[in-house]
Amino acid sequence: MKILASYNIKGGVGKTAAAVNLAWLAARQGYRTLVWDLDPQGAATYYFRIRPKVKGGGRGLVRGKSDLDAMIKATDFPNLDLLPADFSYRGLDLFLDQEKKPTRRLRKLLKPLGAHYDVLLLDCPPSISLVSEAVFFAAEALLVPVIPTTLSLRTLDQLYEFRRGQQLEDLLILPFFSMVDRRKGLHRQIVETLPEQHPDMLKTPIPYASEVERMGVEKAPLGSFAGRCQAAAAFEKLWYDVAARLSIENT
Repeated sequence: MKILASYNIKGGVGKTAAAVNLAWLAARQGYRTLVWDLDPQGAATYYFRIRPKVKGGGRGLVRGKSDLDAMIKATDFPNLDLLPADFSYRGLDLFLDQEKKPTRRLRKLLKPLGAHYDVLLLDCPPSISLVSEAVFFAAEALLVPVIPTTLSLRTLDQLYEFRRGQQLEDLLILPFFSMVDRRKGLHRQIVETLPEQHPDMLKTPIPYASEVERMGVEKAPLGSFAGRCQAAAAFEKLWYDVAARLSIENT
């Protein structure tokens, strides 16, 4: 099972849209795919029309007293399941802190799922927290949406610095441009120059598009209701970039 995390220290950069759309594309390609919505806002849960309810809450889940399998919900799409979030996840940092080896806890919880899924996408809340550190130990790669602005570049640098400081060199950081508006000179400039500084960047930028915002209205992945739009095509190319980089075709 390949464990990927859609993550950024900064909020509002397209993490959930990326997690939902890439998971849908993986499932459409035939991979048994699970999305775990780790954000107490529950946006991925909302997009998949799943009730935001976690029996036993985040505390029971972290302590291993809740059956993870029993909390997984089928979505409307073949091969694609969801582990929903609810507001109890706002206490995940505290619950993890009460456990031994808290940064390893998430990886331990996920291990049994490897028999049932090929791809697991973690939709992470923003910021660096104990939850984030647990994600870093559990995931093989961080998919990092980056809006071409100075603040987004700053948080990307902070993430690389944090990885160095925590000696997590095995954790892949795969940034990609998100919400790119080519009418803006700064966006065009950063899209042209940043890959020279970060050769690990994924090649496909995701454009700013009203169709992505419509995901909240349709409550569905973009490709399921606007598959011919530019943004849907970009997400599909991005998925192929990710799959090739992580050898998912060999999973």
